[in-house]
Amino acid sequence: MRLVPALLCLAAIAANAQEIAPSATLRLSEYSAPTPESIPGARVIGTAELRHAVQGPPSGRPLIFDVRGERQDSLPGAIWLPGAGRGSSYEDAVQRQLAATLREVTRGDASRTLVFFCAGPRCWLSYNAALRAVKLGYRDVRWYREGVEVWGEGGGALAQPVFAWRRPPE
Repeated sequence: MRLVPALLCLAAIAANAQEIAPSATLRLSEYSAPTPESIPGARVIGTAELRHAVQGPPSGRPLIFDVRGERQDSLPGAIWLPGAGRGSSYEDAVQRQLAATLREVTRGDASRTLVFFCAGPRCWLSYNAALRAVKLGYRDVRWYREGVEVWGEGGGALAQPVFAWRRPPE
């Protein structure tokens, strides 16, 4: 008879754990909510893999982009793009500004590894920014779902971003 309460408990846990379906559509509101565990056209990168990648030779390091709205300590070497995860469509001013910025920082190399992140797994801004980069034709886009929260909690160094753009109009 002890099995029945255990099964009921497992059923309750499963009902509360909602799987968020990945989508290639930009999320236009409620950016602070649970995110999917995968992303169409890009790849999720974990903390250990990202730490290893940013310690590699400079020519092979990914470009990392912090898309949080407020300027604050970030991953070392991050490029700060406030507003890159907002906007209304793949044809808006945000997309045009992101296209120009990525073209400049990658020197036109669409195969360059790009990593987008924000606060953590309850932040859609980096998901949207990664989708935007995929839509622009970048072939090695990564989404650091765990974000700066997990990076810092795990003892990762934090620093001021190295570059910032002016927030695009929404």
